[in-house]
Amino acid sequence: MSADDAARAAAEVVAAVRGGGALLALDFDGCLAPLQDDPELSRALPEAVTALDRLAGVRGLHLAIVSGRAIGDLSDKAEVPQGTHLVGSHGGERGRRQDGGVALDPFTLDPERARALADLAAALDDAVAPVPGARVERKPASVVLHTRTVADAAAAARLTEHALALGAGDDVDAMRGKDVVELSVLEVTKGDALAALRADLGVDVVAYAGDDVTDERAFATLGPGDVTVKVGEGASAARFRVADPDAMARLLTQVADDLT
Repeated sequence: MSADDAARAAAEVVAAVRGGGALLALDFDGCLAPLQDDPELSRALPEAVTALDRLAGVRGLHLAIVSGRAIGDLSDKAEVPQGTHLVGSHGGERGRRQDGGVALDPFTLDPERARALADLAAALDDAVAPVPGARVERKPASVVLHTRTVADAAAAARLTEHALALGAGDDVDAMRGKDVVELSVLEVTKGDALAALRADLGVDVVAYAGDDVTDERAFATLGPGDVTVKVGEGASAARFRVADPDAMARLLTQVADDLT
């Protein structure tokens, strides 16, 4: 993981903004905020918050946070500037940071998908009930199994396999991440969300940074002229890599230094 990667990524973002405009989109957990066993404790690093505040309003630069979190939770935790685009539930929810909260784009599930979501939630609830540390999170279009705080590794593995089996149906999109399995009744991805934002904003270049398996879907949809940054270890389709959220915060500071 070379400092050269961060410098090159920052330089490409700056060049794109100066050359006509860019979307700078970032995952939250593991990218702006260090991973926590208790997701309620997650907060963006102060250096990252400061850099994004400096970048807000830069001509030709659009900011977005793209996360697996529900969008209301994301708005509470992210500490991003007014006007930042917020994408929650891996693309299932969209809105903008406004007046200290989030202005949501309309979102509803049809009755068939709503019933399917309720059935998935009930099945996961039954599965986690006897396993200490496991929990189920509900989102508007998905349900999530969390096993990060399960002490029994074998039990965590069994729950993971059970959740993946529930997601094997044609009408369920299963996404496996770090100690999580998310089952969505909508086929949406972070890549889809970035493509929609690109079209809405009319920008040629998208810069996206993320740390998890689900972010690879976004990296895979972006083109060779886009800027993709993997945060942390592991195989990745991203063009660049930084070590951790601290290194990502320094990359954002470099972009802010060059553009402000």
